[in-house]
Amino acid sequence: MWHSLNKNGKIILLTILTIVAIILFSLFRDNSEMISKKEAIEIIDKTPIEKVFVDKPYIYIYTKDKIYKVAKEAIDMDTLFNKTVVYYREESSEETINTILFIFVVIFTIYILRLISKNEAKHESIIEEQKELNSTAIIEQTITPQISKIDFSNVAGIEEVKEELREIIDFLKNPQKYRDFDIRLPKGVLLVGPPGVGKTLVAKAVAGEADVPFFYQSAASFVQIYVGMGAKRVSELFTRAKQMAPSIIFIDEIDAVGKSRGGGFSNDEREGTLNQLLTEMDGFEESSGVMVLAATNKIEVLDEALLRAGRFDRRVHIPLPDFKERVSTLKLYLKDKNHNIDINRVARVTIGFNTAALETLINEAALYALRLNKSIIEDSDIDSVKDKVLLGKHKILSFTEDEKKIQALYQGAKVVTALWLEVEFDKIGLISSSFIPHHNEILSKTILKNELKVLLAGRVATQERYNELFTNAKEDIARAKLLSQRIIEEFAMADKYFSSHIHVETLLHDATMEVKSLLSKLDRVVIEVQNYLLEYETITFKEAKRILDEIF
Repeated sequence: MWHSLNKNGKIILLTILTIVAIILFSLFRDNSEMISKKEAIEIIDKTPIEKVFVDKPYIYIYTKDKIYKVAKEAIDMDTLFNKTVVYYREESSEETINTILFIFVVIFTIYILRLISKNEAKHESIIEEQKELNSTAIIEQTITPQISKIDFSNVAGIEEVKEELREIIDFLKNPQKYRDFDIRLPKGVLLVGPPGVGKTLVAKAVAGEADVPFFYQSAASFVQIYVGMGAKRVSELFTRAKQMAPSIIFIDEIDAVGKSRGGGFSNDEREGTLNQLLTEMDGFEESSGVMVLAATNKIEVLDEALLRAGRFDRRVHIPLPDFKERVSTLKLYLKDKNHNIDINRVARVTIGFNTAALETLINEAALYALRLNKSIIEDSDIDSVKDKVLLGKHKILSFTEDEKKIQALYQGAKVVTALWLEVEFDKIGLISSSFIPHHNEILSKTILKNELKVLLAGRVATQERYNELFTNAKEDIARAKLLSQRIIEEFAMADKYFSSHIHVETLLHDATMEVKSLLSKLDRVVIEVQNYLLEYETITFKEAKRILDEIF
């Protein structure tokens, strides 16, 4: 506890302990026992007395073992004079001790208060110095714009987004054209999209296309420890941008400072910074030549005042790249690399990847090829990186031979069921299932039920073969339960609009029985796929179809 206290805390604690000690000394230095007149006379008559002290208003009787005190008026002094030596305590001695104690406490208290005051002054001085340093750092950071060398040729895909932003670029290049037609363009453009889709890159490309200074700031850097510093930083940023107009201000992750106010938790510094941002955006005209871009992936948490007309009233949504955009992105990242990669195939197996993830995939594949002393990147390098990093291929080594047979049968049954029911997949391995997500917005009950059967196929096959249930079905069963609930409750694909868990259980039971019937007819195919998985660990859709065609 002592080590956890700061210097002022230690001083205060020592002061309190000292004062308490002095008070206790004053209270308990008189350790005598109060007695009555009768008891005092009896002690004087029967007990040997060593000495007697007279100290108003008491007489202190010292015996061998104890000290007694009695009121002075209760005892005849002549009796005491005849019995023993009587001492009188000088009145000034007690007063002197009390006075000394009082003076000591006063002096000690004054000393402590001055020491604390000195420490506080020193602490405030340090804070002021830190504020000045922060203020200087803020000014230095905000007055330094970037000149972007990135343009739309460095951004693959998102053609609709580029088209919408070209209007902003043209305004920055030719503002007079818009003024002549009395056109008011938005003061702020909000780029909305999931992480990794390239919002910052798009903002830099806009600045590069328009060939204007680019002021980049993370919203988190506005929120300072000291109240008022964030608002000052915003003010400096806008002032400098106006001086260098036409220019672009880009605020990344604006939700860090632009969250809705209220809600029970108050942050004075963040709200003060937000208010300053709103004021600055209201304080400059469209003709100032300053365009504010901001990025967020949480538009729902932003304060309504930020989204109203005259501030961030234009929103550009940047979604995850679709197939064509993934192809364009992969081509861009592979442009300066020696490769022999089937870009279309890689694009199809990377559904859900953002642009940052695609870049990482290509970079990791290049590193993998380099480790193997290759001079060219191949499809196998992509597959190896994807398997090792994303699919956990190293876990295969932990299976025993019997476990591998069980797992191969489990995954083989899923392969055959998916193949027969036309549920698309890229490849399926001993511990991974790479199914291709739907591109359609509208799905039929048959499609959803086929997916449900694929999830149940492994459990059905291993139970039929070994007459036992295994834990490797855990994840697929959890997905099957969730999918069946959505089919019945969310999509209302039952006979009745209002359904219960009984309908969900019935759907799962019926799907299980249909899978049993299907796998019994395709048992030879399941065995062949199982053996293939035991030998090669993974099987592609093409190879699985070849095995099926050979048997049927």
